[in-house]
Amino acid sequence: MKNIIMASVLMMLAGCVSTSQEDLAQEGDWRQIGYQDGIRGHTERSFSQLSKLGSVVMAEYDEGYLEGVAEYCNPNHAYMIGLSGQPYEGVCEGMEDAQQFRMEWQRGWNEYSN
Repeated sequence: MKNIIMASVLMMLAGCVSTSQEDLAQEGDWRQIGYQDGIRGHTERSFSQLSKLGSVVMAEYDEGYLEGVAEYCNPNHAYMIGLSGQPYEGVCEGMEDAQQFRMEWQRGWNEYSN
């Protein structure tokens, strides 16, 4: 039960971003843009993609992205991510718990799809 509550809170936080990425780019907060991409389980964006938002600081984006992905890839939340209908983009591959994450996500996704 505790894991379900934690996963729900995590998903709400990931979805409740009050500042747009354009605003964050204008403010120069590339770390937050990376964090948002990572915590949502999106694949990392390229310099070319990010430069459309402004003068990107790739090191800051990468730092935030890695932090976000580390939180997203928690296998204790994977079931709820799948159950919510969020597709998995493979961002956890290469991490220690990648297989467990995939299995739990798939279990949730299967329930969502049925």
